[in-house]
Amino acid sequence: MENSEEEKCNVRCNDVDADPSTSFDCQSKTNINTGEDIKKGQKTQTCMVNASPPKFVSLEEIIKAANGMKNMALAHEIAVDKNFQLQKLEPEDGTFHQRVKEIMHKAFWNLLSEQLAEEPPNYTQALVLLKEIKEILEQLVFPHHAKIRENLREVLDIDLIKQQAEKGVLDFQHYAQYVISIMSKVCAPVRDSMIRELNQKTDVIEIFRGIMEVLQLMRLDLANFTITMMRPNIVALSIDYEKAKFAEFLKINGSDLKYTERWLLRHFDPTKITGDPSDINSIRQATHCILTEAYLDLLDWDFSPDAETLMLDQGRLLELRDKTNRLSIIGAVILLVNNTVGEAIYGVSSFKKNIKQHLNVLLESVHSNKDLEGLMLNIVLQVHTDVNTTLQQIGAAQLSAELETLLEGQILELVKPEHKIRHLISLRIRQFLQKIILSQSTAPQQVPPGLSSLQEELTAIVAQFLILISHNRIVFGEYYQEIVTNALLRKEADNKDMSEIHSMEL
Repeated sequence: MENSEEEKCNVRCNDVDADPSTSFDCQSKTNINTGEDIKKGQKTQTCMVNASPPKFVSLEEIIKAANGMKNMALAHEIAVDKNFQLQKLEPEDGTFHQRVKEIMHKAFWNLLSEQLAEEPPNYTQALVLLKEIKEILEQLVFPHHAKIRENLREVLDIDLIKQQAEKGVLDFQHYAQYVISIMSKVCAPVRDSMIRELNQKTDVIEIFRGIMEVLQLMRLDLANFTITMMRPNIVALSIDYEKAKFAEFLKINGSDLKYTERWLLRHFDPTKITGDPSDINSIRQATHCILTEAYLDLLDWDFSPDAETLMLDQGRLLELRDKTNRLSIIGAVILLVNNTVGEAIYGVSSFKKNIKQHLNVLLESVHSNKDLEGLMLNIVLQVHTDVNTTLQQIGAAQLSAELETLLEGQILELVKPEHKIRHLISLRIRQFLQKIILSQSTAPQQVPPGLSSLQEELTAIVAQFLILISHNRIVFGEYYQEIVTNALLRKEADNKDMSEIHSMEL
């Protein structure tokens, strides 16, 4: 059947508000720190009231941006974020952009309403609107939906509709219902409720206004569906594209990658590197080990990802850094509570779930140890509340004053990075990540002791971190190997000079 679920686009995307807009923005739902690159990737079209209905970025432009790799930031975003989605750009409330959008929309729909109310009706704007709708529907109907495409061309024959308008027999409401029926056949399931709402409208202006709003969302759905299908090719193209653009960057700026070198060589120890600097396998292995430690450093609060080769992922790395440190604090709190309160609360899954949820909310604004200092008393109060609530639920005795004081003191001490429990949790997280990065096997890795209650959160961090460093290593691996090779050559030259000096002294 033509309107069966099998014919619908199987699109996975988040629903967005169906408000009219005069522009779309090719941006991810995640924050991107990409400067001018992303600004150049934005495409906006503004409508002229007397010429055509509200305009939007065309599907061809969106796909061209993704497929043609015209924008390095957009390509990188798709490559490292498997959940990447284009989303509708909504101007902020009270801005000039929003006021212009509202004025333009109101003017267009008012003009259409006035023309249809004339005697006889003036279908000038209506014909422009129907032509625009037909063009959008032709973009949304897949090639294999041959019957729908053929029927669409026959029914929305603009020349025929124009003749009907000239003879005064144009049934605008009929075409509205036809358009909605076609939309119901080709839309993603997430738009079904909007289609039902359109069928319930009676005012023809409101119907067509709703049609335009839903059509733009359907175009966005198709663009995201296309990106999902094309993602493997986009990832492959993105690697070559980023390599080429970075080489141009170095050529133009004459950069010596001093920040990358400083970041990478923090863990350079020539005494642990065996083999000849001219042996590519030795260099590759040495670089792999050094890079692993360098990447892990990025998750420390005291470290900033300022290397030139990390510039496109600074925002993500900072977010992962914060998540990792917050997780170590939560893990330390849970471990302290278990050790202090004892068997009464140990193993109560609801407590661990609640404490994680509540502490995550409290720690959301924490981005450094300094931020943590001002929040420790709130953490103590929250832990006290959750512990006593859990004890009450399981019918156990409330904490004694001595235990409360002991637990409070222990938690307040967690503000120190060197606190043995906090340091232990952080070390286990780092070692877990290190083991996975260095592992050549795809076999599941055992979660370290004391971190089982954080397995879900830790797995999410590991997954995102591995995607970032894997992509980064592929794109910039040659530069990293060159830095390590040069460091080894310099060390060999220094050793040779020292040997000659020593021989001369003898």
